[in-house]
Formats: sequence, structure tokens, C-alpha cells
Amino acid sequence: MNQSNNSSILEKFVNTVMGVKASNSQLSLNTSSTTQELDIKAVLVYKLGTILQIGVMVLTLLGMEKLIILIDNSSSFPSWVSTLLAGLFFALLSLRSRIFSILDNTRSRQTYDQVIRPRWSPPPLVFPIVWMIIAVLRVISSLLVWQQLNHHLLALPFILFVVHLALGDTWNTIFTVERRLGAAVPVVILGPWLSALVVTAIYWQTNPLAGITLSFSCVWLTVAAVLVLRIWQLNGSEPLYPLKLNK
Repeated sequence: MNQSNNSSILEKFVNTVMGVKASNSQLSLNTSSTTQELDIKAVLVYKLGTILQIGVMVLTLLGMEKLIILIDNSSSFPSWVSTLLAGLFFALLSLRSRIFSILDNTRSRQTYDQVIRPRWSPPPLVFPIVWMIIAVLRVISSLLVWQQLNHHLLALPFILFVVHLALGDTWNTIFTVERRLGAAVPVVILGPWLSALVVTAIYWQTNPLAGITLSFSCVWLTVAAVLVLRIWQLNGSEPLYPLKLNK
């Protein structure tokens, strides 16, 4: 009983931190029938939403850089204040990048709970726990790069970092929210997975320790990409693009 209660408390804590909503297995996700026709409107919405999110996040980088430079140049603040502020900013990006998106980026277990999964697939609770660990590693690695860049935020490593986050949020919309299992396959490979490799590489070039720290996310995203591919195969192998819904 105690073990069950502890597990429940852990699950609630992790879901609260990561903003994951509890699923209701009795709810259906996509009751509308689909055609084999490409949903051009959905593609445009994904592109626009991603581009706008990247733009807003880049502007946020600029604003934070100016604020941190102001703090660094002021004798009223101790030297650790700017580091704390940068750490909190990277934590916000890592945990809640979706607040900058116009797309529905609700975190939910609903899709994962309802689809057919391979036997080796991790239990649902593993995902938010791993993403919490990755968020911490992102903060540490980003702070190392930030210090290496003399407290500059509007720099290529961080621009690529927010691009990576935006692509991940868009993928979440496609897979978790809209349950487009086919479209989720190329998006997870060309989006979160590939961009994670690029960000890790440029972090590594800037500060090798930062690259090593961030490399765990590449390992996890490789597992996630393979899992998305297998889920797609086990659930009908629909076309690898967003299908138009019949209304």
C-alpha cells in the first residue's frame, strides 16, 4: 500500500512539474474519419506556428540578454544574480517552451495510452521523468555555453536551441494532441531528433562539457524516434503526412 501511495505521489509530482494532464482512457481522440488527401491547411498551420514560436523565443533571448548585461554592468547586484537569472530562464525554456507557441501543445498521456505499442515501450510515467532529467541537463549545458559566450544569449547555439524546442512542441501537437501517427514519423526525425544532434554538436564546439552533458537527450530522442516509428507501424501505417479529416 505504501509503495502504491508513493508511486501515486511521484506520478502527481512529475506530471505537475512537466505539465502533463492525466489521461482519460474512455475518451476518444479522433472520431472523425479521414481521407488519403493531404491536409494542406494543417501543414501551413504547423509551419506558421513553428516559425512564430521561434521568432518570439529569439526576441526573448534578445530581451534577456539586454537585461543580464544591465545587471552585469550594475554595481547594485552581486555577480551571481545574472547566473541565477540565466538559469531560471533556461529552466523556463526547457520546461515550458510551449507557452511561446500558438499551437495546442497540451501534454497528455492519452494518445500513448490508447495506441498499440511495442512490448519494449516504456511505461507512461517514464517519459515525464526522463524529460525532467533532460530539462536539468539542458539548463546545466546551456549555462556552460552562456558562460563561455561571456553572458551573450542572442548567439547561434541558443538560437538553434530554441529552434529545437519549437520543433519538439510542434511534434507534440501532431502526435499527442492531434494523433497524426503518420505525420509524426518524419517530423520527429527531421525535427526534434535531427535538431538535437545539431544543438549538441554546436554546444560541444563551444564547450565540450556542455556537449557531453546534452548528449543524453540525443540518446533518448533516438529511442523516442524508434518508438514513434514502431507505433506508426503497429497502428495501420497511415501515410506519412497529415490526413484531411472528413467533417
